[in-house]
Amino acid sequence: MPELFTLVTIETALERLRDAVPDVPLSTEQLLTRQALGRVLAQDIIAPHALPAFPRSTVDGYAVRAADTVGASEGLPAYLHVVGELAMGRAPELSVAPGEAVIIHTGGTLPPGADAVVMVEHTQTAASGEIAVMKATAPGRYVIPVGEDVQAGTQVLAAGRRLRAPEIGGLLALGITEIVVARRPRVAIFSTGDELVSPEQTPGINQVRDINSVAIAALVETHGGIPLTFPIVPDDADALYGAAAQAFVRADALIITAGSSVSTRDMTVTVIARLGEPGVLVHGVAMRPGKPTILAVCGGKPVFGLPGNPVSALNAARLFVAPTLWRLQGAAPPRVGCVRARLTANLPAGAGRETYISVTLEEREDGLWAHPIFGESNLIFTLVRGEGVVRIPLGVTGLAAGSVVDVELLT
Repeated sequence: MPELFTLVTIETALERLRDAVPDVPLSTEQLLTRQALGRVLAQDIIAPHALPAFPRSTVDGYAVRAADTVGASEGLPAYLHVVGELAMGRAPELSVAPGEAVIIHTGGTLPPGADAVVMVEHTQTAASGEIAVMKATAPGRYVIPVGEDVQAGTQVLAAGRRLRAPEIGGLLALGITEIVVARRPRVAIFSTGDELVSPEQTPGINQVRDINSVAIAALVETHGGIPLTFPIVPDDADALYGAAAQAFVRADALIITAGSSVSTRDMTVTVIARLGEPGVLVHGVAMRPGKPTILAVCGGKPVFGLPGNPVSALNAARLFVAPTLWRLQGAAPPRVGCVRARLTANLPAGAGRETYISVTLEEREDGLWAHPIFGESNLIFTLVRGEGVVRIPLGVTGLAAGSVVDVELLT
């Protein structure tokens, strides 16, 4: 049966989707900073004070006046009187006068009068209460000045920043224990098909387990969304519209994974068109796997019709659903990890389509090599076994064994 849709490039499909999806976060909520890993900031963060807030030693040694060590060497050391030791966690009760030194520990604050630190390795104990300094130091040596990391009043994080472990630590270092973040988008997910049964069931003849809804839900969660999964919908337009319309009210986006037949995909297009304007933007993308992908926006909410084959569905979700979820949170998608490797086998490409092929990676004496995993788009373990994906661009008929390629690492 001939395909009944017109293919567009991935770039065109993404552009149409971006133009139709509102370029503002959904809404915001206040959250404890320690609970905000992976969330997206909805406000600029201004440093309430400097970091560090006091001059700190970077080594164990002695706080000194640099002028007292000028010319010091192993042959002609400078002798300083040790007047005490700085306790960690307390304000300094000692000061450094000419010819004096104070014991200081890594991270300790510089006492009044001192302007440098001498490493303990550059000293020797002399007479009682004295040290011999065998290497001169300079003002500011082994000292982190106030505000070296962050100046008070400066913007340290911008709205739209996805929070990783370093950002969480930085915010807490500034005493910022609560922040405003973008709300996570709620995504309704349906699988349709008379042949589908739940993963808990044993499939009969001509039946398969529904893995798409669960796998797509995992991808949605990985990219900041909250998946709302619903029961399998039969191949019936009224049943699908009823389920989709009911879920649409509760969700910020909708994903339907349809059956493999052209008639089923046409039913999905018809149902999506009934959900709101402008409706279907793309029906068919020039890529393999994932050609039958449907992209739409209905009443300001993105809607995705993904192919029934799991590899196709996941590839389309990675390319279109993931960046849209970050857009709904007001953030750019995280950068994808990529490595360079040589192909161990020829890679054919589909005519007129970008092609994506899973690979495993092997480290050899002469570098990194990529082993293609060949298989049809209904074979989920071609992705499970893969460590990355090789993209063959539109217009390229294939890649030869030994070619150096970029491998996008799968997360």
